[in-house]
Amino acid sequence: MFKNNLKLAWRSILKNKLFSTINVIGLSIGLCAAMVIGSIVYYDFSFDRFHPDSDRIYRITTVFKSNDAEFSNRGVAVPLMRTFQEGVPGVELTAPFFNTSFYKVENREADLSFRNPENAILADDAYFELFQYEWLAGESKSALSEPGQVVLSQEKAERYFPHTQMANIIGRTLIYNDSIPVQVTGVVADFEKKSDLTFTEFMSLASAKMFDRKDVATNDAWNSTSSGDQLFIKVTNGASLPAIQSRLDALALEHKNTEPWAVNDERLFVLQPLADIHFGGKHGDYPFNNSDHVASMTVLKSLAFVALFLLLLGCANFINLTSAQALTRAKEIGIRKTLGSSKKQVVRQFLVETFILTLLAAVLSLVLAPMLLRQFMDFLPEGIDLSVLYSTKGAVGILALIVVVSLLSGFYPAFVLSKFRPVLVLKGQFSKGDKGVRLRKTLTIFQFVVAQVFVIATVLVGKQLYFVMNKDMGIKTDAVAYVYLPWSNNSDVKKERLFHQIKDIKGVSNVSWGNNPPTSNNISSSILTYYKDGAEMHQETEFLWGDLSYLKTYQIPLLAGRDRLNDTIMEYVVNEAFAKALGFQNAPEVVGATVKLDTMSIPIVGLMRDFNQRSLRSTIKPMALTGDWGNGGYSNFRSIHFDLGKDTGQWAKSIGEIEKTWASVFPDEEVEIEFMDETVEGFYRRERSTMQLLKWATGLAIMISCLGLLGLAVYTTERRVKEIGVRKVLGANLAQLNLLLCKEFLLLVGIAFVISVPISWYLIQEWMQSFAYKTSISWWVFLSSGLGMVVVALAVIGTRTYRAANINPVESLRTE
Repeated sequence: MFKNNLKLAWRSILKNKLFSTINVIGLSIGLCAAMVIGSIVYYDFSFDRFHPDSDRIYRITTVFKSNDAEFSNRGVAVPLMRTFQEGVPGVELTAPFFNTSFYKVENREADLSFRNPENAILADDAYFELFQYEWLAGESKSALSEPGQVVLSQEKAERYFPHTQMANIIGRTLIYNDSIPVQVTGVVADFEKKSDLTFTEFMSLASAKMFDRKDVATNDAWNSTSSGDQLFIKVTNGASLPAIQSRLDALALEHKNTEPWAVNDERLFVLQPLADIHFGGKHGDYPFNNSDHVASMTVLKSLAFVALFLLLLGCANFINLTSAQALTRAKEIGIRKTLGSSKKQVVRQFLVETFILTLLAAVLSLVLAPMLLRQFMDFLPEGIDLSVLYSTKGAVGILALIVVVSLLSGFYPAFVLSKFRPVLVLKGQFSKGDKGVRLRKTLTIFQFVVAQVFVIATVLVGKQLYFVMNKDMGIKTDAVAYVYLPWSNNSDVKKERLFHQIKDIKGVSNVSWGNNPPTSNNISSSILTYYKDGAEMHQETEFLWGDLSYLKTYQIPLLAGRDRLNDTIMEYVVNEAFAKALGFQNAPEVVGATVKLDTMSIPIVGLMRDFNQRSLRSTIKPMALTGDWGNGGYSNFRSIHFDLGKDTGQWAKSIGEIEKTWASVFPDEEVEIEFMDETVEGFYRRERSTMQLLKWATGLAIMISCLGLLGLAVYTTERRVKEIGVRKVLGANLAQLNLLLCKEFLLLVGIAFVISVPISWYLIQEWMQSFAYKTSISWWVFLSSGLGMVVVALAVIGTRTYRAANINPVESLRTE
């Protein structure tokens, strides 16, 4: 029976090639999008799911609240770690660790030296008890119990000790930072599964003092928080999470900052499940200091909705075209029922036909999926591929998707067709009534609502992205670059030599010392206190460090006062936002005021123009420009900034000269020249990926909708051939006939437009709430999108109606 159903289904598909092709293409687009987006979603949801008892592992993070602002830090105060190590009810294991760095590692036996190794942490044995690594050599229970011990990943071990068996590495000595001997006590395999724990060098926590780092046992700085100071815990089975959270709340309250300026501030310690770390939590923080990717639950939900709507569009197409063909297949159903077929057999026959079409669409989708994924590779993290589709899990998922889509697409048409009464059908007295027509119109409207929402959203997102990318940020961003100095081996002599040699390079101008550029994601801030009329005001202020040429390099004008007298004098130049925050209605009046940093009184000598310190999602914050002082003997000038000039032809040569100069001063260090325009562009990486997604979703949605519209136009014109012939005989011209055939479809497109406008407006309004600076939601965007869709619909329908209207009425009437 099943074999016979397959044969009949295949025969029917070949008989209706055009409609079958349209259905396969429509379904394949939806299935292809679902496969690609499913692979992306699976990638992000597969991080750190393989650890034993992962559901009982939590990280403790810090949330700060000040007035109406709230932000988080993935680290905690060091004394909190000691408190948990001493014991907290409900906590089975405590594993603190610290991000760290070394400027040099040497294997002197093999005469090998490695500069600035990455992905290192300070940890103890609890880390390897919490996270299960495969040990290739050494013992996990005591590998990090003493000072001067290190565990290496397999990748690091092979790099430091090439051509050496893992077992023979144990006990060997590495020299850190020129003089610190450390013994290798273990080698662990790199994780085969996806993890945000990408650390490759594990120094014993007991070695912290050897590297002048914090010590858990003695550090009492409850109000100092660094994002690299991590605290993980494993709760006992059946532990009360509210009880643990209550203990954290009590500790936060007990050790609240008592400084006068912190009276309105609140700090919370928060439990974060291991599974949530990859998604950045509420504030979208990167998982760890060395992470280069943070997943967004909002983006993944949006992707899932895009896939769902594209699938629904394909299914709507199928239902539309299959139900529209009901009259042409009515006699077939009547004969089958007369010959003894039951209603169930007819339903089964049409479901098998739908399954074959869906299967063909799935095969086509597997061919198209790699091409679609390549369109997003610039915006996706490394490691995303379609391998999951070819795994057992993926195959089961695809099969389930095919079954669901087959049922969704085929059940209603099969149910409708199976209800035909053979007596009426064979007598030619069958009429479907208005119910099927209403359904097709509703589905067509649904298709074009989705397509027009995508079109309007794409145009408005593009408009906003163009606005933020081209808005004047208040500083010079084109042709300005900067280079950070190495953390080690950077004596004042070398620094000055590099600075003056760069200054002498032809085409390079406005060379200046500084730290971070004016616009950056790196933030350094403190509280400045201002006294006026006996009142005390505490203002959180971001700091910018630069020499006397810094403002000139970035073309930031002084609006009042003067610049500092020299690079080391304790004077501030503040921005307009700072003056307004202190209550100065006339910003220049802030010049001459005095503020306090801790116990130091510092005069404000100048007022600089406001500029955007970060992306246009955030407002301009109070800021102060200062010189090279107040960092405990260390220099705040960590980078050199310069202008490459207007002659673009000279840039490559100037950059080459800078790289040569760097190599002559720091031969063992790699140079990385960063450009301001690229820094600004990086702020909007997520928006650009959203734009790319919307472009493709829009194109695919329009394609599916137009394929469905073409199929309906073909069906409608074929059913009205006799009517067209009669109208032509009675004198109707070509334009009148085209209008007659098109107006019904254009009415549906118009209704879809009316529905899509408020939906689009609401969605874009919500999306734009995250921007402090927004473009206008212009009326012409909606109008032009609607007219554009009408033109596309006319082009699709017109090709068919024009052909139908040109048929010789003699031929059509004779045939009928």
